[in-house]
Amino acid sequence: MPPQLRLNAVAFVSSQNHPILIRTFSQPKQDELKYHYIAHTSLDVIDERITAAGATKSTECYLGLLYVEDVAVYGYMTPLKVKIIIALELSDNVVRDIDVITISQALHTAYRRSVANPFLRLHAPSDNVTDHAVVVSAGSQKWKLFRERVDEICRAVTLPAAA
Repeated sequence: MPPQLRLNAVAFVSSQNHPILIRTFSQPKQDELKYHYIAHTSLDVIDERITAAGATKSTECYLGLLYVEDVAVYGYMTPLKVKIIIALELSDNVVRDIDVITISQALHTAYRRSVANPFLRLHAPSDNVTDHAVVVSAGSQKWKLFRERVDEICRAVTLPAAA
């Protein structure tokens, strides 16, 4: 049986490093500010890794374990430079990269499907907006389905596997 992962937070950050969505799943809601800090701190580590890998022109989206604080923080960057930051609860279990990659790809698919919605940008200020953070607002009703998809992925990850 694979180890049980506990997803504490997920952050989507645009290519210009504007937060698109930061969703927390930890019990005390006062931790939301902590996960905003973790997301912004992770951007520095991601930038360092991208700069270091710049000479090799890597096409790998998965950035691996970024750092460990009181949670394990993993990074994933889409081909359009949207960064997905995942905070997992620390445990004694070994976290396999394939598990984190699968979660990242599911989150990327949820984001991609939401952005591909032709009605999403109906009231956008301009049709040639390149940074979706301008259009996206975490509280926006238009992005309700996206938030629900992210919550659904979190529940699927944290629910115990059926025997």
